[in-house]
Amino acid sequence: MVEQGEIRVVHRGGSKINFRPPLITNDSKFLLCASGECIKVFSTSTEECIHDMQGHTDRVTGIIHNPSNQLQVYSCSEDGTVRLWDFTDGILIKTFLINCPVFSIYATAEHVGVLFIIIPVASNGAAEMFQLVAFHLPRCGDQVVEALDMSAVLSSVTSNPGSTAFGRGGEYIATANGLQLEVYFFKKQKSNRILLSKSTKKGAKNDITCIACHPKEDCIATGHADGKIRLWRNFDQKKDYTFRTMHWHHTAVNSVRFTPEGTNLLSGGVESVLVQWRFKQENQKDFLPRLGGAITHITVSPDGSLFCTSHSDNKITVIQSCVKVSAVIQGLVKSDSARVDLMIDPRSKALVLNGKPGHLQFYSLRRDKQLYNLDIVQQEYIHEAGLDQFEVVKAAFDTNGKWLATVEERRLKESELEINLKLWAYDEQTQSFVLNITVSAPHEHRLTAMCFSPAMEGGAAMLLTAGQDGQFKAWLLADQPDNKEEGASWSCDFVGSYHSLEPRCCCFSADGSLLAVSFQEVITVWNPASWDLLTTLSQPPGAVRDLCFGRFSCSKYLLGTTAKNQLCCWNLLTCSLEWSTSADVSRLLSEPLSENVAAFCCQDGVSSLVVFKPSEPRPLFLHRALCKGKVLQAAFAPRDEMLDGCEESSQWLNRSQLYFLTPGADLMTFLTKVEEERLMAPANQLVIDDSVAVTPFHLLLGKHREQKKQDPHRAPTQGRSQLPQGSIAIKELLHTPAHVLPSASFLCSMFVHSLLISNSEHRETKETSEEEMEMESEKEDSEEEETEQNASRQDAVTKQGPAEEATAPALTKAQEKELRRVKKMDHSWLSSLIDSQ
Repeated sequence: MVEQGEIRVVHRGGSKINFRPPLITNDSKFLLCASGECIKVFSTSTEECIHDMQGHTDRVTGIIHNPSNQLQVYSCSEDGTVRLWDFTDGILIKTFLINCPVFSIYATAEHVGVLFIIIPVASNGAAEMFQLVAFHLPRCGDQVVEALDMSAVLSSVTSNPGSTAFGRGGEYIATANGLQLEVYFFKKQKSNRILLSKSTKKGAKNDITCIACHPKEDCIATGHADGKIRLWRNFDQKKDYTFRTMHWHHTAVNSVRFTPEGTNLLSGGVESVLVQWRFKQENQKDFLPRLGGAITHITVSPDGSLFCTSHSDNKITVIQSCVKVSAVIQGLVKSDSARVDLMIDPRSKALVLNGKPGHLQFYSLRRDKQLYNLDIVQQEYIHEAGLDQFEVVKAAFDTNGKWLATVEERRLKESELEINLKLWAYDEQTQSFVLNITVSAPHEHRLTAMCFSPAMEGGAAMLLTAGQDGQFKAWLLADQPDNKEEGASWSCDFVGSYHSLEPRCCCFSADGSLLAVSFQEVITVWNPASWDLLTTLSQPPGAVRDLCFGRFSCSKYLLGTTAKNQLCCWNLLTCSLEWSTSADVSRLLSEPLSENVAAFCCQDGVSSLVVFKPSEPRPLFLHRALCKGKVLQAAFAPRDEMLDGCEESSQWLNRSQLYFLTPGADLMTFLTKVEEERLMAPANQLVIDDSVAVTPFHLLLGKHREQKKQDPHRAPTQGRSQLPQGSIAIKELLHTPAHVLPSASFLCSMFVHSLLISNSEHRETKETSEEEMEMESEKEDSEEEETEQNASRQDAVTKQGPAEEATAPALTKAQEKELRRVKKMDHSWLSSLIDSQ
């Protein structure tokens, strides 16, 4: 048995992207947001996730720009570190060790080399308190640096990043805590405090919920619990401060934010309406309604061209400055009433669970992105407290993913319950599910269980439902001669019961040859082909809560959990109890691709995980203290590729990955050391010493160019090395999204030119050879001229005699060269001129 040393529980997919305000880059092309233990970089135009920056080992609590480098950001986390990233390539540059959880981070261009962070104050068991400290960045080239120079700025602050803001030019910092507004002036090194009354005569609540400072003027905007917004001035005076009140929101204001020029003020709250106030004309307002869930955070890009709102339904909306929605980034929706168990769609391998009211959401675990919402109820949801509306309570897929069954219910009165069973067929054209049939009141009372029979060769699809009316029903798909699902129909094929007892759960064996249905303390085993009752199992006391068949070599075992905290295993060959143990199991499930069974147990209000094989006495894996509360929803997601290189202790995660939902609606999974090393390998190899980001193209082409600069006169064939096939740089290059790369023609020409041999030396050689040829031709011409001159001189000597030969002057080489040039010139124009005269 191995405990959690080799495996770590992480927020792997579906983490909250609305936990902290997102960050928009200076060019408004990218959006960064904290998502569990990582930082996601999205494109503001395509909504695609470009980078997933891994490095923190606990929840990320803040992201800010690096004031000295617009291509870098700082992040803080509850793991006690502040990290510097290059977000363009997703590279970790430096890590600063704070050695205590960091809940928020701030920086300004005026405070060079200083970061402001919020950390907890050591308390003696009372309510946790926080303080704002100034962290001076050490000038060191190491990758991991410990923070030593820290000084306290403000005490008694909150961990909410929206309750602290820097003023004009970084001259002061304002923070709100309950009814107190405190402003600290850096030059004076003193602070002024403004204390509000708890409520007014009209019963208004004055608690401050958010704060923002004007970028150009000395003005502070505060949002309050009663929906009012106050603009504070003259706050440097203890008693002469003034404020003006603006009111539109009917409940608490969750976020306020000024635009970069200070001309507008943005606010948002539960109404899901973005309100844009004119700063000096408060009566003029612009509205952007129906944005979805309640607005929790508002962010403005540095250039003011984009706004960004975070919502309570785990969504980020990108809005243009003209108050028009341009993009929506949807995360995993955390439903308030998640009654449907976690499921894996056999077709898309997406996680399926409750989403918006009356919907099922299909969430891609590989891309960590919501694919689509399926409207089950198909009725408009009314946001009104106390109003009874339809809720999706159960859902199930068949083995091939062709059919989806859902159950929705609504209680009209105390004694009346409306139930609908719906069967959905998968449509290849729309790539979604289409409603095939609706069965009203499939049972007289509420449904307790529902599952599909595994697909058998030549067999029709079968759905089993069990209800509180003491019956279980088998619904059979009628045969269709044309093999078209559009005309498919379902009918009730069998109704079963056992001594008028209430069936609690049901389960098919892996091959579909057996059906187990529990009736309180009795387990019945049926033959689905003939509906004969084969045997009953009733040895352990307590009502059976969950059933699970073994798989592969353990297919002869049937496992069950009881209300009296017993985990039992029966041998179906001998119809006897194989073993039992005392455990409060809240969720029991088997892995589809192996014999492993996972059991989530709860003890003293804390859940643990036990992984075992029914045929072996000792567990394969034990993880204690997963989370607080009971884990009721979990699912095994098959991997695309089998995980190799794992140690023996974590081999149970080779074929599938286990996901579970905590009581706080956080989606968690288990991460092995091999996976963590693979995720961190690219970042570790791309980090360089001088803290400058290196792109994949630089890794491919930089060496060639550097060698060329160092030795420009080297031989053309020297220094050439073949690029490694399958290297990390090439993989990074090929996996970079196309929408963030330059044009293909630019990259291709750049890449090809870098690999070509420099032809400068070839040109020099060619020019030298041409000059030599010209010299040789001139030399030949000069030899011919000399021969002609010698011959003419001999003729003249013979005619004129020795006296005239002595008086003939000798020509220099320059004159001879000029004479040859004149001789080669074309003088035909002269003869034509003479003829014309």
